[in-house]
Amino acid sequence: QVQLVESGGGLVQAGGSLRLSCTASRSRIIINSMGWYRQAPGKQRELVATITLSGSTDYADSVKGRFTISRDNAKNSVYLQMNSLKPEDTAVYYCKATQSNGVRAWGQGTQVTVSS
Repeated sequence: QVQLVESGGGLVQAGGSLRLSCTASRSRIIINSMGWYRQAPGKQRELVATITLSGSTDYADSVKGRFTISRDNAKNSVYLQMNSLKPEDTAVYYCKATQSNGVRAWGQGTQVTVSS
């Protein structure tokens, strides 16, 4: 079972930027899709952005134009550059990876807090 290690969360003022990173613990595996999800207090977990092995991306409407997802296939890592952050972006952000055999893994989550 692959494990995902996240980093990069923190506290930032509105309009600021953060960069999240997520790396899989095993390098000799093929991860088809990687993505970021978030869960705010009292709300369901929602998709933020995903990226396929070939680099195709998908974003939630609420983050389009502000967030950029990227990945390094050699490192089995995925990144989320978050710009122009808003208080409503405050949430725990989770990394997710789907292996070529269909097995899914989640990271432990990293807190992002945006103050107004």
